[in-house]
Amino acid sequence: MRPGNTLKVKGKIPADSVGFSINLGCSSRDLALHFNPRFNESVIVCNSKFSNCWQTEYRDRHLSFYRGSTVKFFIEMLSDKFRVKLPDGHEVYFPNRHGYHKINYVNIHGGLKMISFRLS
Repeated sequence: MRPGNTLKVKGKIPADSVGFSINLGCSSRDLALHFNPRFNESVIVCNSKFSNCWQTEYRDRHLSFYRGSTVKFFIEMLSDKFRVKLPDGHEVYFPNRHGYHKINYVNIHGGLKMISFRLS
């Protein structure tokens, strides 16, 4: 993934999901974007990780993901930030704190069953 690319994600959120995360970066120790909707807190947490150390969290209270639903959302990598377009059209922006120009690590964890996953 490079600036200008968009990751298109479609998945089903199980009825008992407490949340899920999508991690983009160079490795599990160095993440440019940790995108983490949390149903038990009704919040989306975004963060980054450098040398296995978490940095300052960003919290967005606009949670348009619902347990038991099928969702489509987009993560676009821009030159200086990530833009996440949520299922209802709301957008979350998170800075590219490390200035990465290439993402070669992707990890999806938790309560999201993937239907499709495409990079364009």
